[in-house]
Amino acid sequence: MGQVANHIAAVEEKIAAACQRSGRKREDVLLLAVSKTKPVSMIQEAVACGLRDLGENKVQEIMDKYEPMGEGIHWHLIGHLQTNKVKYIIDKVCMIHSVESEKLAAEIEKRAAACDRIMDVLVEINIAGEESKFGIRPENTEEFLRSISKYSHLHVRGLMTVAPFVENPEENRGYFRQMKDLLVDMNAKKIDNIHMDTLSMGMTGDYEVAIEEGATIVRVGTGIFGERDYGKKNG
Repeated sequence: MGQVANHIAAVEEKIAAACQRSGRKREDVLLLAVSKTKPVSMIQEAVACGLRDLGENKVQEIMDKYEPMGEGIHWHLIGHLQTNKVKYIIDKVCMIHSVESEKLAAEIEKRAAACDRIMDVLVEINIAGEESKFGIRPENTEEFLRSISKYSHLHVRGLMTVAPFVENPEENRGYFRQMKDLLVDMNAKKIDNIHMDTLSMGMTGDYEVAIEEGATIVRVGTGIFGERDYGKKNG
């Protein structure tokens, strides 16, 4: 087995254990391989191990890798998305994780309608109120959901957050719990066209805690592909 395969096996073991600890089924959690900055050859190793869902932060990287990676890949746009770039990926991704403005939602609606598809989206929540992060403040979530519920080509599947980068994953447990509570609260509001079942939260450093608190998608990059070229640790 190659290095990527070994890493995936180790991550899978930890996901399975976290599911068991929290009384959940392994199939309830999607492992999203975050392939940003990584070459196609390395990503193909992950796909050969059975991973079909790939996450990218930048539109350009999806554009560059889309054809070389071929059929059968489910691409997720997980980074900040500028409205002027929606048109490039609307027919390429299966989900946009980072909807955090009505302007962006309106553009996704327009582009999805033009190619006759319904786009699965997640609303990005800035759960820790970090100035450096994008996302809706938790207290504004209901208002935002109501404002985008009118769009018929948007399927709001759930919520996403990028938790703070911490050395000890336990420090993020409270934030992950708040995210789960927020999802439950919003569903209880019974907003037209909004019923959410997806929580995208947890990365390489804290995905086990995120799973224990209800994550349905974990975004793992470094844990699968190793450190990135630009030296950032959170991924």
